[in-house]
Formats: sequence, C-alpha cells, structure tokens
Amino acid sequence: MKQHKQINILYTCMLTILLMMLMATPVVKISADENNSLLLGVHPYLPPADLEKRFTPLIQYLSRQLGVPMKLSISKDYETHIENIGNKVFDIAYLGPSSYVDLINKYGPHTLLARLEIAGKPYFNGYIVVRQDSNIQTLEELKGKRFAFGSPHSTMSYLVPRHMLIEAGVSLESLREYKFQGNHRNVALGVLLGEFDAGAIKEETYFKFKKKGLRSIAISPPISEHVFVFPGKPFFQKHNMLQDLMYQLSKTDEGRSILMSIKKGVSGLVPVIDKDYDNLRNIMRKH
Repeated sequence: MKQHKQINILYTCMLTILLMMLMATPVVKISADENNSLLLGVHPYLPPADLEKRFTPLIQYLSRQLGVPMKLSISKDYETHIENIGNKVFDIAYLGPSSYVDLINKYGPHTLLARLEIAGKPYFNGYIVVRQDSNIQTLEELKGKRFAFGSPHSTMSYLVPRHMLIEAGVSLESLREYKFQGNHRNVALGVLLGEFDAGAIKEETYFKFKKKGLRSIAISPPISEHVFVFPGKPFFQKHNMLQDLMYQLSKTDEGRSILMSIKKGVSGLVPVIDKDYDNLRNIMRKH
C-alpha cells in the first residue's frame, strides 16, 4: 500500500512538472522559413521607392498580427513576378489582373486571398489619353500616330488598350510607332512631354496627371481589381487567417489608413473568385 502511494505521488509530481513546461512554452502563431520571416511579393507597377512607401504599413500590420516578421520583395519585371509566384518564392503576392490570368494559365490554380475595392467597387477602368491641346478626339484618329504602352504584361497599359485599339480598327502595325515605357507613370510623362501622341494608363495615374495636361479619348470596360494570392508554401498554411485580417482592415481607423496607403480611394480588401477575371480572359484570348 505504501509503495502504491509513493508511485501515485511520483506520478502526480511528474504530471505537474509537464503541465508547467507546456504552459511556459511560447505559442508560435505561424511557422515560417529558416529566417523566421514571410515575404510579400509585388510587381513593379511603380518605382520601388513608391511601392515600399505604399506597402510598408500593410507589412507592419500583418507582421504584428501574425507574430512573424514580413519583408517586401519587388520583382524586377512582370515576367519575373509571375515566375516567382509560380515557383513559390513568395509567401503572399500582389499582382495585376492580367498577370493573374497568365499565372493561372502557366502554373495552374492558386488560392485567392482578396482583391482591392475602390470606392465600393472591386473593378477598375483604363484610359487612353492624349495631351490636353491635342487635336485627336477618337481612337480611329490614332492611325499613323506614336503610342506609348507600359509593360507588355500590364492589364491597363497594354493588354486591354491593345484590344480597344484593334476593336476601333487600329492595329499595332497601323501606328507610326509604339514603345513600352515600363510603367503607367512613364507613359503619362511621355505623352505630356510630346514624345508620344497618345498612351494607355490606369485610372489612378490618369486622375493624378489629368490636371497636368492629360485628356481621355476612351475608357476601357471594367476589369476585376488587383489581387492578393497565396502561392501555398508548405510551411505556411494560414491563408484563412490572412483573409480574415485583410477583410477586417476596412473596419478600423488603422486599417482604413493602411488601405489608403496602398492606393488612394481603396475602401476595402474583399472576397474574390477566379470567375471574376473571365471577361479579361476573353479579351486576352482574342489577341
């Protein structure tokens, strides 16, 4: 009897010590890589300094909420960005609509986290612009003129406006010349400086440079907004947690400030499905 009592006491002591050890063990919210950090990848639609300024508040917020440091990585070009996502270089990635379509075509389905909502609308338009003092009024008048595109993989500075031109009977061959300027800002400046007769830019850039002397001659059909995707790294399987954090941003003052940092007018990060990009797919298949 005495021996059984001693065994029970020993068992109770061991159990108590084990429980104390478990309680003392810190809780890790997310298991990251060997550097214990996560990587948010962004395509180079603006100069790096501008992108760093825009996405730093979001990175700081997610780092704090997830309990893991997060870093920003800006791909050198659109093609590399798609490859980086497809090869799971990033833990989270932000990309434009046409890049998303290309990603799925090349690498298969990816988990969608959220898309931008601007002033309550999860889609946006592009603009074909000329200088305010230009005599050009219609797309048909662009035959024989100099035209500026952004990147060959850009939704609103190449793929959609190319479709608009072709629909208006203006093939690329009928232009006097066309060049890729890298990003929307460079297109706007090229038109303003007279290097090009017209160019294609997204609405954010248009409204920024309109007061500097740009005028729109055509507006694109609405296209589903930019999107955050989850490449699906094996060690990081918390996309549901990420979605919840993103959806909640519009509900607090801090969150709304973070959204406005990404892009002026952003009212939320909202649910998205692959089918939202079908109209863009149809445009891209035509040409």
